[in-house]
Amino acid sequence: MFKKLGYNKDESEKIVASLNKLLANYHVHYQKLRNFHWNVTGGDFFELHTKFEELYNEAFANIDLIAERIRVFGMKPYSLMTDYLEHSDIKEVGTNLKSREMVEEVLRDFQVLVDNMNECAEKVSELGDTATEDMLISFIKSLEMHHWMLTSFLK
Repeated sequence: MFKKLGYNKDESEKIVASLNKLLANYHVHYQKLRNFHWNVTGGDFFELHTKFEELYNEAFANIDLIAERIRVFGMKPYSLMTDYLEHSDIKEVGTNLKSREMVEEVLRDFQVLVDNMNECAEKVSELGDTATEDMLISFIKSLEMHHWMLTSFLK
């Protein structure tokens, strides 16, 4: 009988499915941030080039934490671009966006990520998975702070 960390197979699969959805969204978001970092131009270049790098470094660290959390449950995280693109609500964009459009796109991604994190946190909370819930809460707090800063930047 499958039992990992006190969770049965069905419970573990629910947690992992939710985390894999978040992982897919985060990966597409991460790649968009890299795109924006490389391709931002104009008067906001220095500020946004640096900000996008900060954001993609944080996203990369969070992606690793999510994938490792999935492994804790004895399962495998999505690891192929096809999986990320298939399961993500966040979609790719081109390379020719204006700096303002890039920031607006990042803000939309933040909303998708926070919604996804809240859904995941609700599921894991129902199952008593406080470690995953704690991880998600820290991600949400950080994204809320970034959202505030980028929203202020646009005003």
